[in-house]
Amino acid sequence: MSVLCITGTSTDVGKTVTTAALAAVAEAAGLRVAVCKPAQTGVEDDEPGDLAEITRLAGPGIDTLELARYPEPLAPDTAARRSGRPLLNLLDVVAAVRALDATHDLTLVEGAGGVLVRIGVDGFTLADVAAALGAPTVLVAAAGLGTLNHSALTVGALRAAGVECVGTVIGSWPGDPDLAQQCNLEDLPDVTGVPLLGRIPAGSGGLDSSAFSAGAQQWLAATPLLPEVSVRFGTRR
Repeated sequence: MSVLCITGTSTDVGKTVTTAALAAVAEAAGLRVAVCKPAQTGVEDDEPGDLAEITRLAGPGIDTLELARYPEPLAPDTAARRSGRPLLNLLDVVAAVRALDATHDLTLVEGAGGVLVRIGVDGFTLADVAAALGAPTVLVAAAGLGTLNHSALTVGALRAAGVECVGTVIGSWPGDPDLAQQCNLEDLPDVTGVPLLGRIPAGSGGLDSSAFSAGAQQWLAATPLLPEVSVRFGTRR
């Protein structure tokens, strides 16, 4: 299995742009890449969602799958109940990801909000999805004050669920970092116990596909995760 989950310390920390960067690096390495977004919220049916943004940034060669969409910008289970649309089921999400995994070298699964946000029936979370798949997880964190606590709590929640967190990525790194942000670069690995895999410059989501894909090679250059994916996750190439 070659599945990697992406979660965040909260909402709006850069999960989608980070997922696109991981996809771009993996595709540049010659891997067949898919991205699954189990639940998209806050977007109308006729509007582009996070997967459209990932395709725009990482390129049209990335296959994508969205399992449910709820218009209101709320936790997926709350948004589902309010919309009258069906809630997702954990077993269905796991089956859909496994089907993607069967035909791709790397399948990325992007969660909604933080790791314990409830996605569907019985309040299952991305931690439950990762545990059921036996998939490692990348944590996307904010750059500034509060991120040490939020990141440590999230890594702890993943470990409690039996999920390996392979590292953190700062999802939006400012051009002129303040003192706390600079200190966090050093402190995050110590506080969380997992490596810092990279940092995505603020505003990178505004780049075109070519510039974004080239940049991603540098932003995630510190991580051995993707170059070794064929060994680490049993890729079938």
